Amino acid sequence: MPAPVSATLHTDPGCPWAYSALPALRVLEWRYGDQIDWRLVVIGLAETSDQYVARGYTTGDRAVGWTDFRDRFGMPFAPSPKVRVSATARGCRAIVAARILAPGSEWAVLRALQLANFTSPLLLDDDAQLRGVLAGVPGVEGDVVVARLDAPDVTDAYERDRAEARTAAGSPTELQGKTATTDGPVRYTAPSVVFARDGRILEAGGWQTIEAYDVVVANLAPDIDRRDAPDGVAPLLERFPEGLTTQEVAALLVRGNDSPDRKAAERFLIRAVGDGIATRVPLGDDALWRPAAP
Repeated sequence: MPAPVSATLHTDPGCPWAYSALPALRVLEWRYGDQIDWRLVVIGLAETSDQYVARGYTTGDRAVGWTDFRDRFGMPFAPSPKVRVSATARGCRAIVAARILAPGSEWAVLRALQLANFTSPLLLDDDAQLRGVLAGVPGVEGDVVVARLDAPDVTDAYERDRAEARTAAGSPTELQGKTATTDGPVRYTAPSVVFARDGRILEAGGWQTIEAYDVVVANLAPDIDRRDAPDGVAPLLERFPEGLTTQEVAALLVRGNDSPDRKAAERFLIRAVGDGIATRVPLGDDALWRPAAP
């Protein structure tokens, strides 16, 4: 069996660019499955909300900015100003704590926090609200995760993640202008992915299209299998039972380099609900589509 490709995702639950890249990342999961061995590194964009306030961020400006991401990339948003600006460090610590407590669960925690951050009033630095979101994540003990946010092992692992994310100086990502220096060192921006195989390393820094990711994987591992898009939505719901947004389904149905057809995807999904094979859960200004219970 060919050696897998390793992929390190540098991300943060509060970044709208990272959130908007979810359709492309779902396509990678579909096409290559466990032939890509993923690792998650949290960036920790802001330790305190004061950092954002000092940069001039306001809740109104953020909500307005989210409408641009919604219109351009299609992920669900609830563009209503929150009660205050919040930092992302506590959310990142929750991801790290979950990784320590139950390796692999960090991905479900990341997704839950991303969806809630952009489609609900969630404040990523409010422990009680984090606990509420994590209570709905299967296999994750939200109370335990939140209770350990400041545990020494979580702090050590979180700081290692932050340090690794700030090693982008001189990288291909920096050459492309997709790094940042908001807190000093040159850091990867979300959602930078560093792919590696047999000593070769290729970077897809910052937000990238699925075509960019696919070219990187094809060049690193031309001998692995690549699954084509399915003919309908049923295989997608089976593969992603935790649910998919409309834009994610649209991206997963694309063949070749065609553009995602969101309207067609939504029609397929609505018919799937009518046929009893899918359910629609409202999410922001869109929905999360899940397989119907057997």
